[in-house]
Amino acid sequence: MAGTLLQSASLGTTFGGRISTQRRRSHTHATRRPASMLAMVLSRPVKMSAFVGLRSVHSFSATPTVSNSRSTVASYRSSRRTKRARFVTRAMFERFTEKAIKVIMLAQEEARRLGHNFVGTEQILLGLIGEGTGIAAKVLKSMGINLKDARVEVEKVIGRGNGFVAVEIPFTPRAKRVLELSLEEARQLGHNYIGSEHLLLGLLREGEGVAARVLESLGADPSNIRTQVIRMIGETTEAVGAGVGGGTSGNKMPTLEEYGTNLTKLAEEGKLDPVVGRQPQIERVVQILGRRTKNNPCLIGEPGVGKTAIAEGLAQRICTGDVPETIEGKKVITLDMGLLVAGTKYRGEFEERLKKLMEEIKQSDEIILFIDEVHTLIGAGAAEGAIDAANILKPALARGELQCIGATTLDEYRKHIEKDPALERRFQPVKVPEPTVDETIEILRGLRERYEIHHKLRYTDEALIAAAKLSYQYISDRFLPDKAIDLIDEAGSRVRLQHAQVPEEARELDKELKQVTKQKNEAVRSQDFEKAGELRDREMELKAQITAFIDKSKEMSKAEEESGETGPMVNEADIQHIVSSWTGIPVEKVSTDESDKLLKMEETLHKRVIGQDEAVVAISRSIRRARVGLKNPNRPIASFIFAGPTGVGKSELAKALAAYYFGSEEAMIRLDMSEFMERHTVSKLIGSPPGYVGYTEGGQLTEAVRRRPYTVVLFDEIEKAHPDVFNMMLQILEDGRLTDSKGRTVDFKNTLLIMTSNVGSSVIEKGGRKLGFDLDADEKDSSYSRIKSLVIEEMKQYFRPEFLNRLDEMIVFRQLTKLEVKEIADIMLQEVFDRLKAKDINLQVTEKFKERVVDEGYNPSYGARPLRRAIMRLLEDSLAEKMLAGEVKEGDSAIVDVDSEGKVIVLNGQSGIPELSTPAVTV
Repeated sequence: MAGTLLQSASLGTTFGGRISTQRRRSHTHATRRPASMLAMVLSRPVKMSAFVGLRSVHSFSATPTVSNSRSTVASYRSSRRTKRARFVTRAMFERFTEKAIKVIMLAQEEARRLGHNFVGTEQILLGLIGEGTGIAAKVLKSMGINLKDARVEVEKVIGRGNGFVAVEIPFTPRAKRVLELSLEEARQLGHNYIGSEHLLLGLLREGEGVAARVLESLGADPSNIRTQVIRMIGETTEAVGAGVGGGTSGNKMPTLEEYGTNLTKLAEEGKLDPVVGRQPQIERVVQILGRRTKNNPCLIGEPGVGKTAIAEGLAQRICTGDVPETIEGKKVITLDMGLLVAGTKYRGEFEERLKKLMEEIKQSDEIILFIDEVHTLIGAGAAEGAIDAANILKPALARGELQCIGATTLDEYRKHIEKDPALERRFQPVKVPEPTVDETIEILRGLRERYEIHHKLRYTDEALIAAAKLSYQYISDRFLPDKAIDLIDEAGSRVRLQHAQVPEEARELDKELKQVTKQKNEAVRSQDFEKAGELRDREMELKAQITAFIDKSKEMSKAEEESGETGPMVNEADIQHIVSSWTGIPVEKVSTDESDKLLKMEETLHKRVIGQDEAVVAISRSIRRARVGLKNPNRPIASFIFAGPTGVGKSELAKALAAYYFGSEEAMIRLDMSEFMERHTVSKLIGSPPGYVGYTEGGQLTEAVRRRPYTVVLFDEIEKAHPDVFNMMLQILEDGRLTDSKGRTVDFKNTLLIMTSNVGSSVIEKGGRKLGFDLDADEKDSSYSRIKSLVIEEMKQYFRPEFLNRLDEMIVFRQLTKLEVKEIADIMLQEVFDRLKAKDINLQVTEKFKERVVDEGYNPSYGARPLRRAIMRLLEDSLAEKMLAGEVKEGDSAIVDVDSEGKVIVLNGQSGIPELSTPAVTV
């Protein structure tokens, strides 16, 4: 409210022509002036000719500056001879607190509300009552004065005005006298600010106004109130509006307290999390702090490794006295750079704040400054040619006048601080490495109690171990211990929410109770009292049942407490669930349903991929191996190269796997390697190098895997790729990782890599003409083995040995037999049937038509793709013509057959079916 009122009133002109830094922030743009003009105006005393209301700026006139300050003061005192003209020092308004300003604003609003054309002592009292939260209001309450009664009493005395209120509401002489007396009261109490309590003392000291009479009638004694104000100020101090420090005269470090947080005090109060380990780093920091000059350690490490925790650990050591005498008794203060810069609109304000802060630190000689994200010093506050924070701090950092601990990441240190050698030499780097899994487990054990208290549950040891190990294994884009701590935190939140939920039965009862209550009220309104009585009985019955549920829940909680149980537990399964929800990687224990799904994987894949037993079995085995945790954790789930002629199901098998086990075909990342034939296109996989267009967008492969780390990656027609692509894939196949153009490591350890190739298809075509026709099983196997060895030899001629050697298996796809093509035809026809069923058309085909489709669609050299073209030509084209002619409509049944002349005919089942060449079948 104060902010709103500030905008509607020109306070600066009322109290001496200058508004403080904080007040200037809330002022409208219309009242701002250039810095030079503002300085000129503020250098003059302002003459108040009528002390009009807060909305007036017309009754002030600047008088010539007197040659020295004494004559100015003399003129101020001599002006008492003139009853109306007074000088108000600008220091008076500067020292008003936010609450005091709010009181003045509310006084003006009260005058307007009551229809008065002036602001008197009674309106100021109403402003004090309306503000309600300051020391003045608290003192009145402590004296037994009811604020509402006081308001009623004041309004009874002054009544309401004529309703017409001028735009400018002047202050009465008594009100002006109260403001002067409040300043005197503040000075007598040794305060450098004017708060609501001083306004109250001014009202009582003035003694003749309506406010003083009302307060005396309510039993307020000036001496008692003064004593009570002094006592309360010791307990509660209002924030001062003047200056950046916002402190009182008793505060030695107002700037530091406003913009910093005392970590040592938080450590004494037990509000900091315990710091486990990090002894070498803390000792190194203490050692650097003990230097005579340039005693400024800079903690450098990846985000989340615990840089801030080291500063907190130092504060805890100082608190317990476990430090050398060189830093014994010192305070660790963390500086908020954002808060320090905030609101500094004019040149020089930021520098003034920082200089005050440095002076306070120098005078104290017991402050260790901690600046998190220390790289933000560079450029901070450097607007309109001003000096930034780093350059202001450099001299003090070099001379040892300022003990400062910085913390930043490796990237930010390299990007900002290393570019400024003068700043870099003033900081001594301290490397903070990522803790190991074992160290992280110890850190989690140290933090366990804090999180148990917060979430009101318990963590098992297995949960903490799982959090450290699983976060290390599956969350590769973050660092320990941060990611492990986040895991146990979210797992605790999840378990707590599960146990806090109302039982389903109680929820249903509550829903029914609301419905019954609503019906009862409607029955009463319609005067159907018999029905209302029945509903009332049902309402009471439901309330009794809900109460019984609540009592039962309380009894169970009490029984758990008596038995020593402390509520819900977070176990390993909860941690696994959170990891899965974060990454999409299934790390929970295999359920019974999933076990059946994995064991029947071959059978399910064969429903979509006909033949190719070797490939289906190899993929199914790799998935089972990975799911039970037996695969190599440092390599991808599996890596295959599928070789064979076109159209035999290489890409289809990858799609079927993605749809069946990974959720949908969209879960597969497909890269057509014909797009990467040129050397300059290879960079699209990992992103353009710095300086090139699209550098910030990332790579097609790396970004896709970062977003979906558990997936099938299909490199289609790998032989068409540029040779540099294979160089890039070596580290994926061996180490399960790839570094993108931004230097980020992308994890491929949970991907299944499938590469398809047509290399060797000519060998298969030549040697497989008899394969699958008139050979028995043994002959088929021996022929397949011979062809496979020939294809692999040809692949060795095309691909480099280090690439082939890193693959788990090279699988050669067989040519499709006519029987297999017939099964594929059933699958393709079923897809057409499903599309027509969506249009409410029931389609059937005869056996003769199926044979016609297979005959025309079978080509050993081209696989199943000619079959798709045959179905499109023979079936879809014929149906499309009939549908356009209106012979087949929605709701009809259609039968496709072949007549005696070999032509495809489409018959409408609704208009009677003539004799068919063969019985109609639905696939």
